[in-house]
Amino acid sequence: QVQLVESGGGVVQAGGSLRLSCKASGSFFSIDTMGWHRQAPGKKRELVANIGRDGTIRFGDSVKGRFTISRDNAKDTVYLQMNSLKPEDTGVYYCAIDPWIGGRSWGQGTQVTVSP
Repeated sequence: QVQLVESGGGVVQAGGSLRLSCKASGSFFSIDTMGWHRQAPGKKRELVANIGRDGTIRFGDSVKGRFTISRDNAKDTVYLQMNSLKPEDTGVYYCAIDPWIGGRSWGQGTQVTVSP
């Protein structure tokens, strides 16, 4: 079983920054992709960014140029640095990992609120 512990959410004013982190623990095979998705009220969950074990990165269109993602494979941890935050970035941010074997695991989510 996989446990994902997320941290770093909170309330910030527009233009501000936040850094999210997510650590995976438990029983799992080596992790291929780690990343973040978000869900705003009344909207579908969408990809924010993910990063492969080889360093390949993919961003959602709305965050390109403002967010960066990194990972520490030795710690099974992924980070999301969010800069120039906008009110439309508000939502619950979910960590997700895809092991080489087995299905995707999701974190419980952390709230990010950006005030105007």
